[in-house]
Amino acid sequence: MNKSFQSGNRVRIIDSIRGFSLLGILLCNMLIFQYGMYGKDQLHFFGLSNWDLAMDQVLLIVAERSFMPIFMFLFGYSLFKLRDRLAQSGFTPWRSLVRRFSLLIVLGMLHGFYLWDGDILLPYGAIGFLLLLFVKRKAKTLVIWSAVLSALFVGSSLLAIASPNEEVGNKDAKIDAYIERSITVIGQGSYSDIIKFRAEDPTLLNKGIGSKILLGFVAMPIMLLPMFLLGIAAAKKGWFHNPHQERRRYWLMVGWLIPLGAGLKSVCVLLLHDKTWSAGLIEFGGQLLALGYIGAFALALSHLSSSSFFRIAFESVGRLSLTNYLMQSAICTTLFYGYGLGWFGKIGITYGILLAIVIYSFQAIASSFMLRYVQYGPLEYLLRIWTYFSFKGKPRLSKTVVSDKTVNL
Repeated sequence: MNKSFQSGNRVRIIDSIRGFSLLGILLCNMLIFQYGMYGKDQLHFFGLSNWDLAMDQVLLIVAERSFMPIFMFLFGYSLFKLRDRLAQSGFTPWRSLVRRFSLLIVLGMLHGFYLWDGDILLPYGAIGFLLLLFVKRKAKTLVIWSAVLSALFVGSSLLAIASPNEEVGNKDAKIDAYIERSITVIGQGSYSDIIKFRAEDPTLLNKGIGSKILLGFVAMPIMLLPMFLLGIAAAKKGWFHNPHQERRRYWLMVGWLIPLGAGLKSVCVLLLHDKTWSAGLIEFGGQLLALGYIGAFALALSHLSSSSFFRIAFESVGRLSLTNYLMQSAICTTLFYGYGLGWFGKIGITYGILLAIVIYSFQAIASSFMLRYVQYGPLEYLLRIWTYFSFKGKPRLSKTVVSDKTVNL
């Protein structure tokens, strides 16, 4: 095993890919920070130039729905590694993991309500409980489940076309009014104004909210689980432990999945303008492209030395992924919301992309500097304390494990 790709229990290439995914996630989230959860799909309200509209199409194809799945894949991969490490340390894995997922849910609720409504921590924490049902399954079983769930999601989205919805026109009118108000409220309002405005979300005010929430709980696992399960399967197979020996696999991922994923998304974005038709296909294309990106980045990293500037930068951001993710929300809401600089809907998509790169570069430098002096970021440390139930943030070996190690010596 190449030691430069592994440090202790960490698979360093996974940290680097996680850091890479955070750059793509920030590029996508920048649209939501700038135009809101609904406004990003109705850009005609913001009077953008043709160039910015073209850049939006580019982001839809190369980034949106293709970087978040990378994070899901790595979540599943790391979950298996963590469970394995907990078992080796004499812990009862499910207890520690339940605590970990519970804290993610709490952090997600606080983040989503008090800072930014585009939170992913809450659904990830919730999905974590479902993953406990799969983590012991064979890799082949996980791949089959992933394929079945992906097919089910695409199929259900296509079948939705045949289901007439008389409320669509009324719902669209409410969303349009909400977007128009968001330009003033989010761009100029106070912190309390923005919190109150989120509660006026038109999808939450529609009739039958109970049934829609229930449908969301059913649909979310079908949509999200496939990439989580593939991550667990990859960890079981020991992917990324020997990148030099795995280059052929990476080349196959790049050669097949990037063209397929990008091609499918391009067709949906450029030709299938009806989002009812394209939603499920874009999601599936995004997953294929995500796997292709994982292969491409792993391939690139396999050619870089452990002291490479780019490798260290991405790895540092990835090691502090939770802290960096929440810091992106704090920085961007301060820049775009009324209680900060009030740039909401003003700087355009192109400058938003450049701003995302600047913010990420700052995070890479700050993360690299921080890790010279500490082993964990503040939120990573909090998560470890709660997971291991130890103020040191490290698993304590049980007496049985210590005794076994002594005998082996």
